[in-house]
Amino acid sequence: MTTFRVAIAGFGGVGRATANLLLSRRGRYREVYGADVRLVAVCGSRAGAVSADGLEAAQLATLEDGLSGPALIEESAADILIEAGPSDFRTGGPGLAYLRGSLSAGRDTIVISKGALVHSGRELKALAESSGALLKLSGAAAAALPTIDLVVHSLKGCEVLEVEGILNATTNYLLDAMTTRRVGFDEALREAQLGGFAEADPRNDTEGWDTACKLLLIANFGLSADLTMDDLDVEGIQSVTTERIETWRGQGLVPKLVGRLWRENGAIRAAVGIRTYPPADPFANIRGKDKAIRIVTDAMGETLAIGSGKEPLATAAAALKDLEHILAARTS
Repeated sequence: MTTFRVAIAGFGGVGRATANLLLSRRGRYREVYGADVRLVAVCGSRAGAVSADGLEAAQLATLEDGLSGPALIEESAADILIEAGPSDFRTGGPGLAYLRGSLSAGRDTIVISKGALVHSGRELKALAESSGALLKLSGAAAAALPTIDLVVHSLKGCEVLEVEGILNATTNYLLDAMTTRRVGFDEALREAQLGGFAEADPRNDTEGWDTACKLLLIANFGLSADLTMDDLDVEGIQSVTTERIETWRGQGLVPKLVGRLWRENGAIRAAVGIRTYPPADPFANIRGKDKAIRIVTDAMGETLAIGSGKEPLATAAAALKDLEHILAARTS
């Protein structure tokens, strides 16, 4: 039985869901991988908990002030870090410091927050390659919707010609509500905020930045591109009016906020914006908080995946899918 010590940095809703799901799956890890997986440290921005023998669920209810920061992860002797903190693609923080320390030390790392990967993805990828650490990011790249996994595993050996993705649940909900129920943007946004899945400040979603971040991760970590946010044209849905919705309706078209990758003159191009689809297109029928990705390849044709997992459990499960990939690689 091989022991794997896991630490979680970032202990909000997603971090807590990840911790609880991990503890519930320890029996599976023993049975399938011969792995004794111990949660040895968790921390938020100001408090945390540590135990070399492994934390149990009851110990996660009350955190100790002052136990936080990359040094805590080092002191815990964790073999694997799950980074689940707040995401800021403009600065990379606060996750960037955790990821730099972890990958430099050769620690296998699972990333849920997108910010550091968008801000410093090239550097972090190089650190992983130099140290031999495994770097996984399913939870950051649309979570329950398989995106990078499709490209890297399921479509391996093919050349990806084009990717289209409905990658943000909030904007899809808003456009769907405006189109199918004829409610205005502000009313649809209030519904989403009351439902707990739209942020109090929704601009990263509604202005297209969240979709752009996920698209960059698919491009850079799935297709080995080297794009930055400056390479993207980004349009959101904040300017969509009832009049525009009615115009599309009259034309028999359904609007969606879509991130798109395509090849042009040997390079990968990227853009985020509103695209419209006829009712027979599968994208026109992605409802509510669902997400979807369509990938066109040279040899396997068109692949479509639709995801609708409940949050934060779905994101936690995506991160622990990455954990299982690591366990399989390290115990084979």
